[in-house]
Amino acid sequence: MAEKELGGCHENSGLIDKNKILEANEALKSEQDEVSQSRNSQYQQDLKSVLLTSVLNLEKLDVDLYRGTHHWVPRTQRLFGGQIVGQALVAAAKSVSDSLYAHSLHCYFVRAGDPKVPVLYQVDRTRDGRSFTVRSVKAIQHGQPILICQASFQTLQPSPLQHQFPMPVVPPPEDLLTVEELIHHYLSKPDLAEEAKKGLKKLLANEVPIEIKPVNPAHFYRLGPEQPRRLFWGRARGHIGEGNMKLHCCVAAYVSDFALLGTVLLPYPEYRAKFAASLDHSMWFHSTFRSDEWMLYECESPWAGSSRGLVQGRMWRRDGMLAASCSQEGVLRVKPVTEPSKL
Repeated sequence: MAEKELGGCHENSGLIDKNKILEANEALKSEQDEVSQSRNSQYQQDLKSVLLTSVLNLEKLDVDLYRGTHHWVPRTQRLFGGQIVGQALVAAAKSVSDSLYAHSLHCYFVRAGDPKVPVLYQVDRTRDGRSFTVRSVKAIQHGQPILICQASFQTLQPSPLQHQFPMPVVPPPEDLLTVEELIHHYLSKPDLAEEAKKGLKKLLANEVPIEIKPVNPAHFYRLGPEQPRRLFWGRARGHIGEGNMKLHCCVAAYVSDFALLGTVLLPYPEYRAKFAASLDHSMWFHSTFRSDEWMLYECESPWAGSSRGLVQGRMWRRDGMLAASCSQEGVLRVKPVTEPSKL
């Protein structure tokens, strides 16, 4: 169709002017890029509103007492653990000076979160030291704690002792597809089971404020037995900007719980989880980073047993710097898969 229209434009000469075609294509591409950038800019602003005014923007009720609301609720209909951890860190960070930066947090999930009611965050100013400051936070619903968190903050201190593991060698995020693009690809398969279609469409309908690009999609979706290790590029959707390291740590805490516990199941495609829940979650922040820029999330499970699994994660900046590490243990009760995956 396009060739016929271009040919009609040049019927007097009888030949197609390649330079004019190239100019037309470049103009069209430039116009499309401008429209795309405009849409992306608006999209980013909308998502910025979700991240900063909904997910991690707590309402102050009293001194060291805050209330948080929910944006995205998983299919389990229990609150997303990363949201509770991220909001608890926000509450803790509000009680320390701007010269202090979060360097670690340790949390226990003691009850399932109820998505129907807000969460209250009560901060206890445990210790104010010269170099380190500690805060204890209780996340409360229905008068009972659902999470207990301790967060430690430190003033920046130079040191000659500096080392880290090397970053894994993987394709850059520009060469990979997002989870949404992969789902559209799977949905285009004619032999895809109807039940699988419904499940994938539900995933597309979720408004998750995290953008994910799996390094190995077959590995990510457990299409065969694999080592208990997965890698994916991730970032917060929308623009957050630089300069607020406390906020980026809180967003990273939110992201850190995504797909972490599922790493335990990778060697066992013949089983699926009938019940899964995080028991505890710890995180250490090593260097400055931006949570709205691509970071490689490396997850691996060194052990599983007694219906529990341990997972360790590392977040890498694109320049190879180790940004953060985390560790989580969770309970996993499984059942046999009756049919193989149709993806």
